[in-house]
Amino acid sequence: MTDTPFSPFETRFDRETALAHLRAATQGAEDGELFLERRRSEALMFDDGRLRTASYDAAEGFGLRAVHGEVAGYAHSTEMTEAALKRAVETARLAVGAGGGTLADGPAPTNRRLYTDADPVAGASFAVRIETLRAIDAFARGLDPRVVQVSASFAASLQEVVILRPDGQVLSDTRPMSRVNVSVIVEENGRRESGSAGGGGRVGLDGLLDPADWQARTREALRIALVNLAAEDAPAGVMDVVLGPGWPGILLHEAIGHGLEGDFNRKGSSAFAGLMGQRIAAPGVTVFDDGTIPDRRGSLTIDDEGTPSARNLLIEDGILVGYMQDRQNARLMGTAPTGNGRRESHAHAPMPRMTNTFMTGGDAAPGDLIAEVKDGLYAVGFGGGQVDITNGKFVFSCTEAYRVKNGRIGAPVKGATLIGDGATALRHIRGLGNDMALDPGMGSCGKQGQWVPVGVGQPTVLIGGLTVGGSAV
Repeated sequence: MTDTPFSPFETRFDRETALAHLRAATQGAEDGELFLERRRSEALMFDDGRLRTASYDAAEGFGLRAVHGEVAGYAHSTEMTEAALKRAVETARLAVGAGGGTLADGPAPTNRRLYTDADPVAGASFAVRIETLRAIDAFARGLDPRVVQVSASFAASLQEVVILRPDGQVLSDTRPMSRVNVSVIVEENGRRESGSAGGGGRVGLDGLLDPADWQARTREALRIALVNLAAEDAPAGVMDVVLGPGWPGILLHEAIGHGLEGDFNRKGSSAFAGLMGQRIAAPGVTVFDDGTIPDRRGSLTIDDEGTPSARNLLIEDGILVGYMQDRQNARLMGTAPTGNGRRESHAHAPMPRMTNTFMTGGDAAPGDLIAEVKDGLYAVGFGGGQVDITNGKFVFSCTEAYRVKNGRIGAPVKGATLIGDGATALRHIRGLGNDMALDPGMGSCGKQGQWVPVGVGQPTVLIGGLTVGGSAV
């Protein structure tokens, strides 16, 4: 596989022949497309003073879809030949049956560019990346004698997509992605704790290889590890919780965002189904999903159906005003696509997915929100969590949190979990800070076995009456 631009209708298929097969697959259907993809990726992991893994992957393939009503026929192949395309047509046609549908209009074209033209995979040399990882390891160990283990990694990829629609429209996008991650383990008096930091986006690797960038991330990873080293057992009970800005928006993404995706609402399985136009959050709460922010991890020039991404208002001043839609669910719900039709690769059919989902800021100073808390928690870092989309119930573990008493931030705590449900948490928001921030670029979202890159964000948020799980007695 070469570094030349992906041009499947010059190197793999005759365009008119491919179009004829696509039209045969979608005759009598309401929608469909031929999605062609080429992807290259590289990942390097430096762990405990040595290179542990180095991987490179290159793949290409196509996915053919025909949509009729609520049914979609989908076939995919890594064999980019007319014979494979013919077989795919036979499979996709099974969903159309006797037909009777009318093809929906195609997406509007766009000339917008949201990210760099640089190829992260073909950027800095392998040797430079290895030396940078080695430098991160040495730098972290030199910062504090309590550092006993360091892990650092770089990941870079380039996804090129071309979408052919039954009307002959061709849309394309070239999507870079880079990320760095640093994890540090510290030890003191036989106790070990860890901290991690990282980020990136739809950018080249050059910025992440800059010492000013990775040194800042390394210091942050060490800071979190040292905070956890001094942490006490977390309290348990129902209490006020202040969430920090930026990455804590992952709770918004999981507990609320998935419930605002069109498919869950069309099927009535979301906790927010049937509530359009009604109050679902406290006054002042406004939430967007925005795939148009330049260079962000969740941004897309066009989604995986060819619809331009958009800044979509979901909740306005506490009122539910919108869902995230792909083309199929939008048509079935009588609304317009929102640019949220996403798929992991050519081997997956698209579905409604988030891009960059965030809550806008308010007018309160963050310190004033903390000052309102008599006995509670200040949570600024989150790890894994679980969410039930049907009722919005969630459990999230905190990676960095502090006890708050009488309006003052006190000792750090370990083992804290936040337990609740998205709908209740939205209504119990009592204050929004003026410090809205996006995460550093490290989110990935899973849904029905598919993983896509996403972004999250929020200001400092004061929520009343969340259940905190802890081990303090």
